[in-house]
Amino acid sequence: MTLKERAKKLKRDVPAVFLALKDRETPLLAKITAAVTVAYALSPIDLIPDFIPVLGYLDDVLLLPALIALTIRLIPKEVWKRCQSESENMWVDGKPKKWYFAIPIIFIWLLILWLIVKAIWL
Repeated sequence: MTLKERAKKLKRDVPAVFLALKDRETPLLAKITAAVTVAYALSPIDLIPDFIPVLGYLDDVLLLPALIALTIRLIPKEVWKRCQSESENMWVDGKPKKWYFAIPIIFIWLLILWLIVKAIWL
């Protein structure tokens, strides 16, 4: 599997993991790992910043796929297949259909900005 194919698979799997997180039939441990995976995938903050040469992209190449693989193993197969089929229509032209999925990311950035301003002024 080429790097481009893996990137497309990741793009398809993250929304399916998000849907599995909301599914009632998903076990608690799978929901916890799904929440961590989705939060890390959507987070503007990486474990290793991307501006560090080579190491910056290792977390995106190794850590995120590992989290997704672990989450998929914990989700029951029937639930995973259903979530994959539901996630097929979540993306339009490489972008999410629903803009409000960006709200958690905007909230995180605003929180970081508020903490920086608070640290500077106090």
